[in-house]
Amino acid sequence: MTRKYFGTDGIRGEVGVFPITPDFVLKLGWAAGCVFAREGHSKIIIGKDTRISGYMFESALEAGLSAAGVDVLLTGPMPTPAIAYLTRTFRADAGIVISASHNPYQDNGIKFFSAKGTKLPDEVELAIEAQMDLSMTTVPSGQLGKVRRVEDAAGRYIEYCKGTVNGNLKLKGLRIVLDCANGATYHVAPCVFQELGAEVIEIASSPDGLNINENSGATDVNSLRKVVQAEEADLGIALDGDGDRLIMVAHNSDVVDGDELLYIIAKAMRDQDLLAGGVVGTLMTNFGLEQAFKRESIPFARAKVGDRYVMELLDSKGWDLGGESSGHIVCRQVSSTGDGIVAALQVLKAMADTGSTLAELKKSVVKLPQLMINVAVPKGVDPLGVVAVQSAVAQAEAKLGDTGRVLLRPSGTEPLVRVMVEGEDSVLVKALCASLAEAVEKALSGLVS
Repeated sequence: MTRKYFGTDGIRGEVGVFPITPDFVLKLGWAAGCVFAREGHSKIIIGKDTRISGYMFESALEAGLSAAGVDVLLTGPMPTPAIAYLTRTFRADAGIVISASHNPYQDNGIKFFSAKGTKLPDEVELAIEAQMDLSMTTVPSGQLGKVRRVEDAAGRYIEYCKGTVNGNLKLKGLRIVLDCANGATYHVAPCVFQELGAEVIEIASSPDGLNINENSGATDVNSLRKVVQAEEADLGIALDGDGDRLIMVAHNSDVVDGDELLYIIAKAMRDQDLLAGGVVGTLMTNFGLEQAFKRESIPFARAKVGDRYVMELLDSKGWDLGGESSGHIVCRQVSSTGDGIVAALQVLKAMADTGSTLAELKKSVVKLPQLMINVAVPKGVDPLGVVAVQSAVAQAEAKLGDTGRVLLRPSGTEPLVRVMVEGEDSVLVKALCASLAEAVEKALSGLVS
């Protein structure tokens, strides 16, 4: 069935524009509460990031859930992966995060976790959407859900993060610049690394409701690179607004992205016989990472773009490690979802175990030149099935041989077709990508004329 509201990562959009409105979120809370309450009296935990609209949507969700007879636990600002963890430890029936992740403050969203701290099954999301079509009601006053605040949520999560690495890991002598993107990790991430012994230099850790992800965090590491260099730090850590993404910066200012971080963690785990099976990437994972895994005899598989699909493939294969180039990394042996702090600790552990710098550990991944062109596509039009486009793709793949890849895919969030080419020859990559984008545009002109 087609979803009306849920995307691959919950419901997200611009604040004040349907469906990211107080009235919709109120009814969403009620609908979710009704679905979860069918198995008996329920308990749901709610967290949020630091954007100003979080206060409004927290209240709306709280009211809707209470009207459905569901008890609510409020954590205040907490990283998305922290809510996944706390949902499990509090034995809650579900967790809800109010966040638009790496988006600017004008956006917000609602995403759910199951009692296991994983994304909701499709049938539960569809049941919530079906409930949204009904008129909202309120349980009798004596059955209204009660609400309380979890005062020690931050402390619980800090101890959990520290517990995901060997108790012998000490970061004493390590000088780290930490970019919290003025987001949900601002009050927990510094504590994690400091309590393990590192000297932490904080940037973008003073949220005001409007500056989340602004020129900072995992989507913009320019400031982090400058501070790492100026402070002569050993490395930099950049998290995004809700704490589920990680990008790092080496002492020499090299950016270490999700692909390279995934390799560092995977090789360290394999060398200690801790890697179950192989590693899951996505269709956008750089071909250079696939080649690096092949050299190390580490199995590798690609999922569709989106952490939801990474998790699905990990589940089906029984593997524990996967992630995206954007820095969303799932260490499933210790976490049920992508967690920037947990992934950073795994990288720091690899550095400590090998005695290597971050710059040295990333050298084994030689990334291939990659270019992507976005082609705007009218809603409901699919140029990828046009014979001329398919022929152009086949010709491009023939020219690349086994030294590169071609990928054309519709965006899951925007009316675009993403045309991506990567290979060893940057000039050829550029020419083929431009040619394929032109083929898509010509196909569109024929379809809409």
